[in-house]
Amino acid sequence: MTGSELAAWRKARRAELIALREAMPQEERRAKQDAIEATIRAQFTELSRGIIGFYWPFRGEMGFHRLVRDLTDAGARAALPVVVEKNQPLQFRTWQPGAPMTRGVWNIPVPAEGAAVRPTALIVPLVGFDGARYRLGYGGGYYDRTLAVMDPRPLTIGVGFEAMRLKTIHPEPHDIPMTAIVTEAGVLR
Repeated sequence: MTGSELAAWRKARRAELIALREAMPQEERRAKQDAIEATIRAQFTELSRGIIGFYWPFRGEMGFHRLVRDLTDAGARAALPVVVEKNQPLQFRTWQPGAPMTRGVWNIPVPAEGAAVRPTALIVPLVGFDGARYRLGYGGGYYDRTLAVMDPRPLTIGVGFEAMRLKTIHPEPHDIPMTAIVTEAGVLR
């Protein structure tokens, strides 16, 4: 595929997968999210000892606030991503329940204040993914750009529904695979 063909292909897949995710009945979404959360709790026990970067749900994404609150109760710290500058790595700011929030890019809530931290693990939303653990996101490249400058790289756990699995996302040289992907069907490592 040429660059423009790949961009068009990815744009079309994003639209299809986001529509699929947004159309999922609430009860089905909740059951699948519960299964994903249970898998994360069982398979990634080290999360309770680190700084967990997670995300505020957007466009039908699953929200993991309950999991993050439980992890922070067990001793972890939590952080949310903030776009500080377009086309630059994300900054992660500390977060806790009740923290003052403001609107960021796409009107997604972000911490209004708080120290910038370096997460030891990231829970990353997936628009789509493939068997090689490459993630199809919204196309801004923020997570790839962020991971490229993090040394050492944090544990990255992509979360999404099994129906969002693609044969390939046609990764490009700048795409960085997740450490693991968790769906309601299990863990892909």
